[in-house]
Amino acid sequence: MTSLRGFTLLELLIVVMLIGVASAVASLALRDNGDTRLEREALRLASLFESARAQARGFGTVVRWQPRSTKPEADFEFTGLPEIAKLPERWLEDETRTSVQIWLDDRRETVVLGPEPVIPAQAVILADEHHRIILRTDGLGPFLISHEMADPAASAAK
Repeated sequence: MTSLRGFTLLELLIVVMLIGVASAVASLALRDNGDTRLEREALRLASLFESARAQARGFGTVVRWQPRSTKPEADFEFTGLPEIAKLPERWLEDETRTSVQIWLDDRRETVVLGPEPVIPAQAVILADEHHRIILRTDGLGPFLISHEMADPAASAAK
């Protein structure tokens, strides 16, 4: 006599649990490309700011960052650095140039990055149609990132 054997309740629960864990991992891995791109650009810009601050102190020169470059091949510009210490002046992706809007706080034209160890408190806002990332410094510490959902009405008003 042959015995028909099915799955036990424990085996079924383990399979359901594994499917749940796999779907949770997959959903975290499939983040919004716009958010990921904007965050990657903001992290890189914060690193460039800190590098420029260090170089400004090292060379003893006033270094400024402006979001619009006067050079046709550049997306933004660091001024005041010697030629041997030039930093990148392009976004990582070409899409960033057309999709990201940039504002500086207090209607400033540039971000001041040195040579003094204490710089003015400043903020740079990177935003697209769905997300907004703010790079802020109190003047003593590094530029830190904060996330906000973009408000379309506020973006249109600026």
